[in-house]
Amino acid sequence: MSVSHIFGPPEPKYRSVTASAHGKVNLHLGVGPAREDGYHELDTIFQAVSLKEEVTVALREAQGAQDTADPTPCTWSVSGFDSHLVPQDPSNLAWKAVAAIQDLARDAHVAWADAGVHIHIDKGIPVAGGMAGGSADAAAALIAATELYFPDPRSPRRPDRAQLSEIAADLGADVPFCLLGGTARGTGKGENLMPVITQGTYHWAIATDKRGLSTPQVFKQLDQQRAAAPEASPKGARAGSPEALITALRAGNPAEVGKLLVNDLQAPAISLLSSLRETLKAAEEAGAIAAIVSGSGPTIAMLCASADDAVEVATAVSVAGKASSTMTTSSPAAAAGVIKREEVRE
Repeated sequence: MSVSHIFGPPEPKYRSVTASAHGKVNLHLGVGPAREDGYHELDTIFQAVSLKEEVTVALREAQGAQDTADPTPCTWSVSGFDSHLVPQDPSNLAWKAVAAIQDLARDAHVAWADAGVHIHIDKGIPVAGGMAGGSADAAAALIAATELYFPDPRSPRRPDRAQLSEIAADLGADVPFCLLGGTARGTGKGENLMPVITQGTYHWAIATDKRGLSTPQVFKQLDQQRAAAPEASPKGARAGSPEALITALRAGNPAEVGKLLVNDLQAPAISLLSSLRETLKAAEEAGAIAAIVSGSGPTIAMLCASADDAVEVATAVSVAGKASSTMTTSSPAAAAGVIKREEVRE
């Protein structure tokens, strides 16, 4: 084994790396009681959608852009959908992801592990909409940073997908799925994933609400609703069970899938933002097979029979004034991956 495989090459191979990761819809979101750690036990079916985030991680020195008067190790830029709502500081999951890979690079004696970086996020997923936009940023950043700091796929120090999944779980419950893509059943906080084989393509109209909802607040509202009416808490099997949904997905039957969509967070989300009920009704009147609050909301995902139907439903909901914005997407979508590499030139 060469010295470079142990300690890494003396110079970076890439000036920058861009990776993408997709958003998600929860086709089934069953929420158990709160655990001692404050999280809730989940049983969910994730499906990745074609809406995606692209994250570029670039070495500032390699670009000749390092400003010695500015010791900040990370600079930012954000473009795309809702870009003004994205935090550009160390609280951003993309920065936390890059920092985690930098720590591994330091341990592996990568020569440029302490170099300043520039992170650019190009957003295609609504912010704070229950579609895992921030988690997709983190997943894409993990992939891009891994390629930037560990460009040799043969290196024993390069983190593999299993190790990246562990890091992803520390960053957030949805980040492991955004790495995986496709369709999967998630348990625990959602980080324990079992891939699900599906057939066909599913078409969606998406309705956003600019007011947003706090995920912790929605879970708290669910707990309060259940405490007030414990008989309403789901017990045992129900019509929209994850097993029945998996069977419908394997058969590639959108109409049957529509009957089985479940979200235990939908009622508390509606109680916090009553206009969501009107959006769901507008989706039904526009001809959607089914509509559901996506995750903790407030985005509404409307399952449609075809891509053309999705356009019609999105247009109708928009014209009715029941959404801040609408768009269309399809599912399932691929795993997070590298889409562009820019090599360092002498």
